Amino acid sequence: MDLSIILTPPLAFLIYIPMVLIIVGFGKILAGPEHPNDIKSSVYSSGEEGSNLSAAPGYQPFFLVAFFFAVLHLGMLVLGSGGMTWTTGVYLVGVIFALVALVLG
Repeated sequence: MDLSIILTPPLAFLIYIPMVLIIVGFGKILAGPEHPNDIKSSVYSSGEEGSNLSAAPGYQPFFLVAFFFAVLHLGMLVLGSGGMTWTTGVYLVGVIFALVALVLG
């Protein structure tokens, strides 16, 4: 009997889901009963009072980094799938200019 059929994604999914549910159930048994209180649900801040000020400066720095890596990874994917021609060289120069523009803002 060939057991490689177990590695097919649909069958593996049907096997792994019950295994995960058994492990989760066993973990809930090991954890014991819960006893909620105010201290457990409060924000932990190294023993100090939590700050009420917003610490997030916004999403602009995140989007700059996200665009940088998107251009970098997709550019390398396109370059890696193409041959070494002059058009890929022109494309590489365009990717470099886009990355420099994102870095300099």
